[in-house]
Amino acid sequence: MLIKNAAQLVTPIRLSQTEEYRMGELLIIEDGSVAIHDKKIVAVGTTSELSQKLDGEKPKTIIDAAHKVVMPGFVDCHTHPIFLDTRENEFEMRIRGKSYREIAAAGGGIRSSVRKIREASKEQIIRAVLPRLDRFLEYGTTTIEAKSGYGLSPEDEIKSLEVIQELNRLHPIDLVPTFLGAHEVPDEYRTRRKAYIDLIIHEMIPRVVDQRLAEFCDIFIEQDVFTVEEGRQILNAAKKSGLRPKVHANQLTANEGAALAAEVGAVSAEHLDHITPDEIELLKDAGVVPVLLPGAVFYLKLQKYAPAREMIDAGLPVAISTDFNPGSCMTESMSTIMTLACINMRLLPSEAITAATINAAMAIERQHKIGSLEIGKKADVVIWDMPNYLHLPYHFGVNLSHIVIKDGDVVWEKHHRALNCN
Repeated sequence: MLIKNAAQLVTPIRLSQTEEYRMGELLIIEDGSVAIHDKKIVAVGTTSELSQKLDGEKPKTIIDAAHKVVMPGFVDCHTHPIFLDTRENEFEMRIRGKSYREIAAAGGGIRSSVRKIREASKEQIIRAVLPRLDRFLEYGTTTIEAKSGYGLSPEDEIKSLEVIQELNRLHPIDLVPTFLGAHEVPDEYRTRRKAYIDLIIHEMIPRVVDQRLAEFCDIFIEQDVFTVEEGRQILNAAKKSGLRPKVHANQLTANEGAALAAEVGAVSAEHLDHITPDEIELLKDAGVVPVLLPGAVFYLKLQKYAPAREMIDAGLPVAISTDFNPGSCMTESMSTIMTLACINMRLLPSEAITAATINAAMAIERQHKIGSLEIGKKADVVIWDMPNYLHLPYHFGVNLSHIVIKDGDVVWEKHHRALNCN
């Protein structure tokens, strides 16, 4: 496949093979072109350069991207797509003044989704999730990290992870599985917290590892959920078993979750709305990727966004993600998250692109395979119907994707329907 004549080909770039990607450092090629063979990117440059490299060889497929922008597919590195029913009633409750914690205390929130997942078969869950994956793909996302966490029992957490495994076979999008048995304490263990933590450590984690159902282990550190000490026990057990740690940290309160992420050598710390300056330095020293979720702050009507500029100034590779879930951020649109990140966290558009592609790939340890348009990487490419990359966060509330290419195949294409004005 040859994609040619792009108004701009835009990708994160390293200045040398030994150097890390820099926040907001983009290669922009006017009249850009990218060649794809055997699911991989084999050449990137101007259209005239690639025409010379092909030396008369005719590609099987040629896509003219004239007046459009070509970019790598989005990497959505924090999602909760494995749920059955939606929770729009809670959306109304928040408008009426109820807080996230009040809704959870009344039996809503995560535990509400748990009850539904436990009642459902794998086939029912798969049917519910597939349309969501279609929307991710339509909005330019080609890889997602998918968390379990709405089962909260050995059988139902395994069931959720098996659903992720099956969806990887059924759908073009790549799903990277994360075990989140420590998402909440289920109803039957509310007065027996230690027993539930023991269940996670001694039964859930070994079964997940034995069946090779997840790469990462996550935990929600927050008031009324899990403490730092409980998180330390669970994540150290996960590390010993071969799962890489992740942490939901400092979302609603300053709870030292980010410090725990640094202590256990987590791949990423996620949310971080209440992170402290000292914790920013700890994340940097430990090489932890901060994953910021401005959509959740916006959707929950909270006031405090993560201090992205301070993190960027400290040299952290900030990533952004949708936090797609039925309770606190019901969107599959990464471009909407880019807009929120630019407006509310003061990311520049170039930084938002870096955060949604290569840095997000770092948060799931896929930066060597995806996240940029470089030779040898997977051919996950999006053609955007816009004149330049600044339009992506600027023109919000619409889907500007024109063609989505996954592993070298066109998997989604916008079809324009002409109006009959006669």
